[in-house]
Amino acid sequence: MGQQKISISRDFKMPVGELYAYLAEHENLGKVFAPAKVTRVRDGNDTRNGVGSVRRLKLPVGGPFEETVTAAIENELIEYRITKGSPLKNHLGTMVFTARPDGGSHLDYTIVFEGKLPLIGPIVRSALEKAINDGLGKLA
Repeated sequence: MGQQKISISRDFKMPVGELYAYLAEHENLGKVFAPAKVTRVRDGNDTRNGVGSVRRLKLPVGGPFEETVTAAIENELIEYRITKGSPLKNHLGTMVFTARPDGGSHLDYTIVFEGKLPLIGPIVRSALEKAINDGLGKLA
């Protein structure tokens, strides 16, 4: 039940502020995590999508689970953890945003986790990596 890691690095034509705003908005993540349905459960402590904000993801198979934003620096960083209802443990998602000299943006997106049961981790990693790559490809 080893640690799984997804690392995605991608450039976008849109400015870093636009990319950050899009990916910070929970409701937009349904396009990135398709076929998951994403709904907002709670706004953040100080800002709508900031620390403490919670989203619920529902996949076609399995029960829903919730992710909570644990760190947010506008136009720089979003970190989140699964906090309820998942077959995963020790989960941490990190999005690091940087501006490119041409006015576009760069995203380094890393997710680490472990499966609670044997083989769950590798299966989830494979499916999630493909879904995120496909979803981000629609934004690039």
